[in-house]
Parts: sequence; structure tokens; C-alpha cells
Amino acid sequence: MNQLPANGQTELQTPTEPPAILRLAFRPFFLLGSLFSIISLSLWAGTMVGAITHEMYGGALWWHMHEMLFGFVSAIVVGFLLTAVQTWTGIPGLKGNSLLALVLLWLSGRLLLLFPAAVPQWLIVFADISFLPVAAMIFASYIIKTSQWRNFFFIPMLLALASGNGVMHWAAYINAPDLTSAASTTTVMLISLLMSIMAGRVLPMFTANGTRTERVQNLPWLERAALLTMLLAVLAGSGVPGLSGDIAAFFMLLAAITLAVRGFRWRIWVTFSTPLLWSLHLSYWCIPLGLLLYGLSLLTGNVSHSQAIHSLTAGAMGIMILAMISRVSLGHTGRNLVVGRVMAIAFACAFAAFIVRVFGIYWTGNYTSLIIAAAILWVLAYGAFLVMYLPVLSRPRVDGRAG
Repeated sequence: MNQLPANGQTELQTPTEPPAILRLAFRPFFLLGSLFSIISLSLWAGTMVGAITHEMYGGALWWHMHEMLFGFVSAIVVGFLLTAVQTWTGIPGLKGNSLLALVLLWLSGRLLLLFPAAVPQWLIVFADISFLPVAAMIFASYIIKTSQWRNFFFIPMLLALASGNGVMHWAAYINAPDLTSAASTTTVMLISLLMSIMAGRVLPMFTANGTRTERVQNLPWLERAALLTMLLAVLAGSGVPGLSGDIAAFFMLLAAITLAVRGFRWRIWVTFSTPLLWSLHLSYWCIPLGLLLYGLSLLTGNVSHSQAIHSLTAGAMGIMILAMISRVSLGHTGRNLVVGRVMAIAFACAFAAFIVRVFGIYWTGNYTSLIIAAAILWVLAYGAFLVMYLPVLSRPRVDGRAG
């Protein structure tokens, strides 16, 4: 994805501007998505220790997997894309009552899945599944109107995620845990593909600008190899019939090696004094690590499928989202792209949550305590974001411009 410029839209605010929270999609979706991740993980941790016995839609495990992907991550992705598309096309982004309607559609899915006894099942499914296709149509209207074909691939990506959501609902309806696992794994792999593409677009540029060092130019053949091997990894993770475990493992390991070579060229070591950069680099490195662990999980009993998946979710997604929403929120409210000690600690907490969740099993057999510890660290990380960025996202830009 392209860098979102610090100034965003250039026209000045007018008296007809909506409330600040509804002036661009990143504002409500970053805030509500982060808050929901805290609520979701807290409920999941409470369920694991038996303190919460509330019946969620699909059962506690289905709800946890679904809501972290299609509640939390989807909100951030949509907030980012519907903000970025304004920069790419020059057309004012979704705002005001239209943005509020989309936010309420997302929120209705979260509430209905949490309190499923309140309404018929078909209404729950319809409300939840509608969000991503509606967001895709809104995004497509900007891309098609301005012929921004370079960014067209985000449309099928959103629709593919929506399809994964539909499969998860079908799996819940027929009570098929294996299908739930396959659908959630495929979704994780698709989001990992999206993160890999995004990293290739922005990390070299962000690193050069933030460290005042020479930009590392992407190698076209390596970028193509990264995309191809990631697509093979998505195929392997989707559990395609006829694909042997050895071939699937080979695809995963090949993608891990390719993405690691690519990441090494981006020089994480020059970013260690810049939290907004080292956090992004660390999140990227969780992708090849997760692919490596996935491949090993297919070949050996020393690594579990859960460890591989949580490297991609708690690691890559959790850290990258926190870093990106911190950066985008600063840039699109007219602030300098610098964070203080609180957010630096928050990034460290997010990284620690990943380490505990993925590797903690090697130093303690108490699985529940690991989940609790990882959840606490996540709450600290995203709680810090909410505290620090609520004033940023709920107030007008500091430079007086719109957005």
C-alpha cells in the first residue's frame, strides 16, 4: 500500500464538516476496532478460566477465531483502505452519515454475534456477512471512477475475505469444526498475503524517510517471487484436496525463505532507535517466521499448527496493525510521525504478547496461564493506543484541514 501522506486532503474545513470522528474512515474504525480487540480477548481469557460462561454465537472458540479476524482485523483493513483511497484517487473519502451507516453495520455484527439469542439466526448472519461486501463496493466505486487499476486487487481481496466469513458461518451452522479451522486458516493466510504486499510497498520508503538513510530499491524479481510463493502458501494453507502434507510444507518453507531474504534487504538494524519503524519491521518478520513454523508443523510434532497461526495473528497482525494505525492516525491528523515512550512500550507489549502466546509453551505447560498473560499484554498495548489516540482521532486536524 502507498504511504498515507501527513496532510491527507488539502481543502480547509468548512462549517458543514461532520463531527471529527466521522471525517474519514480511519477515525471510527481504528478506535472501535482497537477497543473491540480488547473486549474480545478479555472475554476469551475469561472464558478460558471459567469466569465467563456466556453463550456466544458459534461457541466460544468459533467466536474467538471469527471475531479477531472478521471483527477486529476487518475493521482496521476497511478503515485503512477507505482512508487510503482518498489519497490514491483525489476524491473525498467516505464521511458523515454514510460512514456512520457503515460503522453501525460493522457494530451490529459484533453485538448480534455476542448476544445471539436476541434475534433470528439469519439476521445475525446477514448483518455480519454484509460488512465486507458493502465496504468492497464503496472502495470499488472510487477505484473504477478514477481508473486506479493498480489498487484494484484490494477489491477481490475484500471479497475473498467475505467468502471466508461465509464459510465460517456455514461451518457454525452445520457444526463442522474442521471446516471452521480450514476457513479461519485460509483467512489468516489471505491477510498475511495482504500484509506482505503492503510491506513491500511501504517499508523501504518508511525506513529511508524515518532514518534518513538511502532507500533500498525493491528488486522486481524478488517482489514477484514473494508474491508467487505467498500465493502458494495460501494454497497450501487452504487445505486443497490432493495436496500432500510434504508439498504443502515445501510451499510454506519456500515462502518463508523468500520473504526472509526480502526482509533482510530492508535492514531492520537501522530502525532500532525509531519505534514506528522497528515495530513494523518486527511485524513483517513474524510472517516468514509463521510460515516457517507452519511448514515445520506439517513435518514434525515439535511445532503446533496453533503456534504457526498465532505467529501470523498475534505476531504479524497484532504488531503491524498497532504500528500502522499509530502512524496513519498521526499523519492524517496533521501531526509529526513520532511516538513517545508510552507507544514504544505499547509496541514492546504487543511483541511480548506474541512471544508468550507462541513460544511460552516451551517453558510452561500451563496453557491457560499463557493465554491470560498474552491477553493482558495485548490489553496493555492496545489500551495504551486508545488512551493516547482518543484525543487524536476524536478531534479535528491540528493544521485546520479537512479529514
